[in-house]
Amino acid sequence: MNILIPDSGLLFWMTLSFGIVVFVLVKFGFPVILKMLAERKYYIDESLLMADKARAELDTVKSEGELIIENAKKEYKKIMNDAVILKESMIKDAKEKAKIETQKLIEEARIEILHEKNDAIRDIRKQVAVLSVDIAEKVLREKLSQKSEQKALLNRLIDDISFTES
Repeated sequence: MNILIPDSGLLFWMTLSFGIVVFVLVKFGFPVILKMLAERKYYIDESLLMADKARAELDTVKSEGELIIENAKKEYKKIMNDAVILKESMIKDAKEKAKIETQKLIEEARIEILHEKNDAIRDIRKQVAVLSVDIAEKVLREKLSQKSEQKALLNRLIDDISFTES
């Protein structure tokens, strides 16, 4: 018996047992292993597709988000510009109303001052007339204290009246 060369009976039983093991593996083991590998491959492929879809959706959402942000910024600028324009127009309107109101008040004050001036002038004229009549009365009383002077004054007045009638 040589150690390197096996016996023919041993070789037969080793080949037979190897064949049975290969048959059992081919019949029952490999289909299960291949099925599991196929399922694993399918799962990995699906996961990659879903990851690609998720990445694409994320890119879409990201671009939509950027568009929304840009639109929001534009809308913000538009609203701020409109607010500035509205503020300026409100200030302008308020200034115009204040100017008109001021002119109205000034005109009313001028009219009131004119009325008060006219009233004061009338009052002064009345006082002057009353004082003139009082002074004239005192002068006439003093001057016409005698009957001869009274008659002379009456004759002059009658002559003046007769000249004006003719």
